[in-house]
Amino acid sequence: MVARKTVCLQRLGGNRKGELGVGRFLANKKVTTAKIVASWSEQTGPACAGLHVLAIDDTCEVKFPTTAPRRRGLGPVKKGNAYGLLVHSMIAVDGASGACLGLVGGQIWTRDGVNPTPHRERPPAERESMRWLDAAAQAKQVLQPAAMVTVVDDRESDIYAKWASVPEPGLHMLTRAMQDRRLAAGGMLFAAADAFPAAGKRSIDLRPHEPGQARRQAVVEVRYGGVEICRPQQEDRSLPRTVRLRLMEVREVDPPVDAEPLHWRLLTTHEIADAAAAWQIVGWYQLRWVIEQMHRVMKSQGLQLEDSQVTTAERLEKLAAVAVKAACIDIQLTQERDGKHQLPGSTVFTGPEMDTIEALVPTLEGSTDRQKNPHPVGSLARACWVVARLGGWNCYYKPPGPITFRRGMEQFYAIHRGRMLEMRLQRDVRIP
Repeated sequence: MVARKTVCLQRLGGNRKGELGVGRFLANKKVTTAKIVASWSEQTGPACAGLHVLAIDDTCEVKFPTTAPRRRGLGPVKKGNAYGLLVHSMIAVDGASGACLGLVGGQIWTRDGVNPTPHRERPPAERESMRWLDAAAQAKQVLQPAAMVTVVDDRESDIYAKWASVPEPGLHMLTRAMQDRRLAAGGMLFAAADAFPAAGKRSIDLRPHEPGQARRQAVVEVRYGGVEICRPQQEDRSLPRTVRLRLMEVREVDPPVDAEPLHWRLLTTHEIADAAAAWQIVGWYQLRWVIEQMHRVMKSQGLQLEDSQVTTAERLEKLAAVAVKAACIDIQLTQERDGKHQLPGSTVFTGPEMDTIEALVPTLEGSTDRQKNPHPVGSLARACWVVARLGGWNCYYKPPGPITFRRGMEQFYAIHRGRMLEMRLQRDVRIP
């Protein structure tokens, strides 16, 4: 059951009837978190055909309000001082344009408690870090239509087993280094980066990682070179003794006094022929911001998942899986609201849904040129315009954002379900 009306159910249900429908959906034993996660990627593969795709993944901790007698089956998060669940998701992003093409896969889980066995003493299959290898395996399956795939992730995924087993022709890795590893030629990884010659400077755009932080420009210097990292002593002996990679160091020059200086050490399987290739890889890594923005939409800046009062961890996991999909669609619509990526509507919507969108266009258009839908039929931008209008956008002032699109999607799905029911009744009911 649902304890009371919750913010997240209001976001996903849209109204009281919708909330009750979502509640019944979460209570259905035939609906599992694994099935919902498996449905994330239904439209992603075709959208990636022929492209260089960045498969960007990250883990998000979702904290829920609890009391000691009412944990709801939730496990520890946030270094053990809060309770909730963990969401690991992977999105597909066009490496050329930065457009989000949909979800690739992931997993959602709740910890049973604090594991007393040290991480290094656990079998690999029992480590949470396996999520990084599992997501890469999902990328290999879902993104087969892509011309090339680069798995992009942050420091937690700097795992030797991943470097040794995941890359293959057409599938590369790009990760921020966390471990100062031993090198086959002697010395350590971080010292090798310091020894590379500078390849140039450039100003890059730094997006805020936390609410309240300001966006800023940073002048950074890049260095790069080849390295051969050694297998750690405690690692699986069946893995290769060494792996050849390329190392890049991106360091901010003369940072502001009140800002944390940018310093990235990036490891990749891509060849780096010159400075232009190095800067391109820096740009790919910067697109990690897209998945961070998706997680913010899922939580504080949109669906407010953490305010949910759903009564069990099992149902909260299902709710989180639905919220991830909703947040990803929100990001896709926000990115494509002006049509700059020229994506087809099928990137997000099914054929019948696009028919409903087209049927709504005349109703939502106004009398002025500014209130006409300017985008081509069948495009995602045309669908964005419809959803934004349903969400309350009046075609003036600021462009629609994630909250407007979330409201619009609530209205759109209600209208679409009603339209589909009406069409079935017209087809099935025969009036004498």
